[in-house]
Amino acid sequence: MDIMQESLALHKKLNGKIEIKTTFKIKDMHDMTLAYTPGVAKACLEIKDDPKKVYELTSKRHTVAVISDGTAVLGLGDIGPLAAIPVMEGKCAIFKRFANVDAIPIVLNTKDVDELVETIYRMSPSFGGINLEDISAPRCFEVERRLKEICDIPVFHDDQHGTAIVCGAALSNALKIVKKSLDQVKIVINGAGSAGIAITKFLLELGAKHITVCDKFGIITKDDPQLNSAQQEISLRTNLDEKKGSLKDALVGADVFIGVSAGNIVDEAMIRSMNVDPIVFPLANPTPEISRDKALVAGARIVGTGVSNQPNQINNALVFPGLFRGALDSGVKQITTDIEIAACHALAGIIKDDELHENYILPNIFHKEIAKKIAKAVKKVAKK
Repeated sequence: MDIMQESLALHKKLNGKIEIKTTFKIKDMHDMTLAYTPGVAKACLEIKDDPKKVYELTSKRHTVAVISDGTAVLGLGDIGPLAAIPVMEGKCAIFKRFANVDAIPIVLNTKDVDELVETIYRMSPSFGGINLEDISAPRCFEVERRLKEICDIPVFHDDQHGTAIVCGAALSNALKIVKKSLDQVKIVINGAGSAGIAITKFLLELGAKHITVCDKFGIITKDDPQLNSAQQEISLRTNLDEKKGSLKDALVGADVFIGVSAGNIVDEAMIRSMNVDPIVFPLANPTPEISRDKALVAGARIVGTGVSNQPNQINNALVFPGLFRGALDSGVKQITTDIEIAACHALAGIIKDDELHENYILPNIFHKEIAKKIAKAVKKVAKK
């Protein structure tokens, strides 16, 4: 049985990957009067008089909503809100397992930006944070931006910023192995959707200088009339050599390839055209831009992947549990770029320099220190 069939069988057996449990046992009528009427009225009045007490007297301070409209699920695309539920449940299970954050999967039956923003805002009082997931670009940029403006709790689009943080950590450690610096290497990012644009912006914040972004039409240039507003913005900060052409042209002489696009679009010849000791992160899921084996045969020094059954998995799950744990514990209203950079450095720093090697640039997700270290880094920035 392959992994897909095994996973399907597990889903059928479990009938859902999460459940809700009470934090204490309701054994008798006295317990009922404490948990519900009449005793609960006292907690209600305390919150009415001081709304901040909601974080002391309810589960708000450790509960996150994982919200999607089902338009950009994994690499499967627009498969609808119902088909997105297994991914949202999986994310909630990871929140609980690695950071003891209670997360609720919510899928919305609309693609309209105004409706998404209003619906999420209206339900936000129930939660301590909002994790947006699998909403297609460019709508996702607008949804997140507007929610950040009106919500008083952290709003975080994980496809953008979680991916960017983990890519930044992986690249930071990979560059140490090949003895190259971020401000000198030539980076090619294929995929100009939510993840690709967020990775580009984040690497620029970390100090990258030479990035070329490609979409399905080729190298993004600032005079391209097909670009959406987010792509137009990023075109002004990338492709400084004003190259034109295809992904194949962009990869010639490049030091780093990061793919967040589609499967099997990079061949061995394209990897061979890159600079010496190339770093290759083909992260399209479930089928990568080029397989790990082919990339290594073609001369890649370090290969990161988006799947869990190969070395160097570059996965958002390394980031979002600890990031939200730290945000919830510190009470920040927004997850800022400074917080994201701190999380990136914390993740990269878990592996000591003398432990790094080609097949170990990021810790395994079951490393006990990941969520703790990231949460600590978030809280440190929050105090400032």
